This record gives sequence, structure tokens and C-alpha cells, in this order.
Amino acid sequence: MITSIVFVQVDTARIPEVAEAIAELEGVSEVYSVTGAIDLIVLVRTRTHEEIAQVVSDKLNKIDGVRETETHIAFRALSKVDLQAAFSIGFED
Repeated sequence: MITSIVFVQVDTARIPEVAEAIAELEGVSEVYSVTGAIDLIVLVRTRTHEEIAQVVSDKLNKIDGVRETETHIAFRALSKVDLQAAFSIGFED
């Protein structure tokens, strides 16, 4: 599974409805309204890079109110659980 993190700038008055429309897209797993230079952070999970293009370029970017997007592809998923598992290799309880 490929995870993409998409930063989305939205017309300020339209943030709630744009966020809801994005959340309805197939391939979108999470949408966060955030503070700072961007308005929304969207997590897209797909099987192929082509599907990322379909979700972001063909659908998300065309939602009325979306002004700009910046997409980042995750190379690895690291979490506290994953790191604990990695560091415990070779150690027995």
C-alpha cells in the first residue's frame, strides 16, 4: 500500500465542505483540518502510483474551493510500535 500525504490550500470560507467532499473520495483514509500555512492534510492510501494520480489530480484538485495541493509520497511508515519491534530483534523476554 502506498501512502501519500497531501497538503491542501482551500478557500477559507469553504474549508468544512471541501474537507467533507475530500473525505468521501475513494482512496482517502483521513482528512485533518490544521493550523498554519495549509488548511487540510489528507492521507491517501492506494495500491499504485497511478491511483494516487487519479485521486489527487483527477478528483481532489477538481473539488470547488481547492486552491492548491502539494503531494508527498511516504517511503516508510515508522511508528513507536514498529520501532519497538525493530529494536527488539535478537532479544528474548
